Parts: sequence; structure tokens; C-alpha cells
Amino acid sequence: MADELFALGLLTRIDRAALAAYCKAYERWVQAEQALSKMAERDLLSSGLMIKTTNGNAIQNPLVGTANRAMLDVVKFASEFGMTPAARARIEAGPNGSQDDDESRARKYF
Repeated sequence: MADELFALGLLTRIDRAALAAYCKAYERWVQAEQALSKMAERDLLSSGLMIKTTNGNAIQNPLVGTANRAMLDVVKFASEFGMTPAARARIEAGPNGSQDDDESRARKYF
């Protein structure tokens, strides 16, 4: 992801934290969805989307909220880097010189 963003002129050294946050949100989203999928295999009624409390009440599985929040964070950070159609329409960035220059600068920053 970093190589592609850098080649497009959308990533610099100061963007590390935002890129790291994007990557972590993406990882959290994938983990939550994988956990929900495993639960869905055992729960034919609600596919893991609901769980029972200790009192026997059915509530939304907290993993659903985790997955939803992480997904929203991914889209938010993706938008910051122009990785959504609407964001690309607003961004006017181009490659940072020749490909060789890009590669050497990328190694220096990342």
C-alpha cells in the first residue's frame, strides 16, 4: 500500500502515523470478521451476530460493533489517502519524479 501511495505522490514521511492507523484498523476489521465467521459456523440461528448474556437475554455480539467501527475507521483513513472514489475526485497529486527517484526516497522514508 505504501509503495502505491508514494508513487502517486500521496504519501510522505509525515504520513506514517495515519498509514499505521489505517493498517491497524484494517487488521482489526479482518480479525473481527474472521472471529464472527468462526462463531457463525457454530450458531445457525443468528450466525454469531447475537449472543446471550448471563441473564439469558439476547444482545448484539460485541464483535459486530468492533467490526463495524473498524470498517468505518478503514474507510475514513482510506479517504484521507485518496483510496475511495470520492476522495480521488478531490485529490490533485501526481508521481514524485522518476520511478528510480521514488524507490530510493521510499526506502529512505519507510
